[in-house]
Amino acid sequence: MRREERRATAGPGLRRRLRTLVDQWISRRMGQQGRVVRLDYPRIYILPTRAGVAFAGMLVAMWLGSVNYSNSLGYLLTFLLAGVAFAAMVHTFRNLTGLSVATTGAEPVFAGGVARFRVRLTDPGDRPRWAVALESGDAEPATDVPADGSGWLALEVPAPRRGRLQPGRFALLTRFPTGLFQAWSWLAPDWSCLVYPRPEGGAVPGPEALAATERGGQFGEGDEDFRGLRRYQAGDPPRHLAWRLLARGQELHTKQFAGQAPSKVWLDWEALAGMDGEARIARLTRWVLDAERAGRSYGLRLPDTEIPPGQGPGHRHRCLQALALMPL
Repeated sequence: MRREERRATAGPGLRRRLRTLVDQWISRRMGQQGRVVRLDYPRIYILPTRAGVAFAGMLVAMWLGSVNYSNSLGYLLTFLLAGVAFAAMVHTFRNLTGLSVATTGAEPVFAGGVARFRVRLTDPGDRPRWAVALESGDAEPATDVPADGSGWLALEVPAPRRGRLQPGRFALLTRFPTGLFQAWSWLAPDWSCLVYPRPEGGAVPGPEALAATERGGQFGEGDEDFRGLRRYQAGDPPRHLAWRLLARGQELHTKQFAGQAPSKVWLDWEALAGMDGEARIARLTRWVLDAERAGRSYGLRLPDTEIPPGQGPGHRHRCLQALALMPL
């Protein structure tokens, strides 16, 4: 019984050690990779597919039959098909050789989401490439790369934690033209995507300043009574824009309101004393989103960073980026 248990535990351990050795060998073969990777000969591997193995078995059977019956036509057909297979292997390998792989980046995502890298394949030569795909490319089919042109693929990578996300190692592959062989190249480029913190869910109490308001005068700025129009200024909230005037072909204006004017909001790290560090970040992230959604002007105070009050997509990104990259 003990011997069987030792065998059962030795199996997974041996597989892990073999996988580690293979990963180290692949890393040495790949070498240093920057933002743009060119697929030269040492980076490309090729092996027969299942269909290729079955095809090879069929050729062996045909050759044995030709030897047994001294059939010249059998020899001719066997060697003709073998030549076609070898030619297909060369074309499959060349379908990747010389391609340049780069990315246009990935939009920031929240933790728990999926980062989507747009992968650009560029062919600097005069030979088109066909049916090039990603190993994990279920989100998008294979693409063709025209001669002296570009093709696009999508690489989706889970983003479990805030911070900078790198896609890690992935494979670019092709089985063109016959499907008998698969050529691939391992890639680990220096790409990254910003992952925002996951906002706190449920009913979250806002900061004290979020609920504070100031009573504006008759001509004060607020959110209650319409007061008039003024010319659009950069940073005006979209919900206050006079879209009907723009649809009529007139200059873009912003609606002004009088009444109760919201005060500026300071989202302060120290106001959440007693909470865990990641819990504070989740709460501040939720406050940033709520303040932006409410059209409030808000600032962010962190132990080593202070972002003055503002609003808009750019300001929202600055605040969320500071929270995403904050060390604990």
